[in-house]
Amino acid sequence: MNLPNKITVFRLFLVPLFAVVFLLDFRGSDTIALVIFVIACVSDFFDGYIARKNNLITDFGKLMDPLADKLLICTALICFVKLRGNFPAWCAILIVSREFVISGIRQVAAEKKKIIMASFWGKFKTVAQMVMCGLFILNLDFTGFYIAEIIIMWLASVLTLLSLVDYIVKNVNIFRTKS
Repeated sequence: MNLPNKITVFRLFLVPLFAVVFLLDFRGSDTIALVIFVIACVSDFFDGYIARKNNLITDFGKLMDPLADKLLICTALICFVKLRGNFPAWCAILIVSREFVISGIRQVAAEKKKIIMASFWGKFKTVAQMVMCGLFILNLDFTGFYIAEIIIMWLASVLTLLSLVDYIVKNVNIFRTKS
């Protein structure tokens, strides 16, 4: 297993650690959860950078890197709906649903021996969602911060829909062709 794939696996292990720390209500748990979340987000950048720079792109990485991102974001969203009264369930449902649809498209493609890599819109959406999650983990209590949370939440939601449409349009042929 190459270094980028090891970093992806490391990120997968950070997801349950993040959830446990975030859901436990002890002094400093939000700060520790934020540190874990940021480490996971930064590791996402580094595994992709190292893989591209050193030509270490693998089918495992193409499939597992986006999955690690999805698990991290979806875990955070589920935690927000439970813990944060200011995070709307509709947003979590939208983002999680989009991830299921894209995973389904990727599964159909994989069965046909095709790998669908993340698109520009998908990457941009992931960054917006990561920033949004970071803000909601911080959960600072003042008006300007609340406005920033709402703006990035709407941006992440719009990018989620745009990237969904982009994946469907670019990959509609997968459903038309036979195995």
